[in-house]
Amino acid sequence: MDDFGAAYRAHYDGMIRLAYVITDSMAAAEDIVQEAFVELYRRWATVRDPENWLHTVVVNRSRSWWRRLVVARRHVARGSPAESAPSAEDGTAVRQALLALSSRQRAAVFLRFYLDLPELAIAEALGCRPGTVKSLLHRALATLREHLDEN
Repeated sequence: MDDFGAAYRAHYDGMIRLAYVITDSMAAAEDIVQEAFVELYRRWATVRDPENWLHTVVVNRSRSWWRRLVVARRHVARGSPAESAPSAEDGTAVRQALLALSSRQRAAVFLRFYLDLPELAIAEALGCRPGTVKSLLHRALATLREHLDEN
């Protein structure tokens, strides 16, 4: 399992950042990534491309976490509409603009512009077609421009 240790060291920080961008919670990001690496360890013999596998698992688990949060807020708020995104704690315009994106759009933006992945790799990580990735990125960038122009 020496190769697993190298994969962990090489990809842990990037996976934490990916999960954080989607969840906006460092605690959730750390939990999600640890669970993903535990699962990778269990499947190590069958996983051919650990980095792509991790992208897919972290994105999917982060999106599931987000959906559960929205449902939980809906039940806690009873009668008041559920928030679609948490308020930005640091108050920066970029952070607020990123929070205006859907979790899938944030994931696509992060994978493309932070990890510099090609559209095909992003499509594999998100479980969609490359054309969908182009659409997600186009709409996300339009939303970011709109929010940043307001500030």
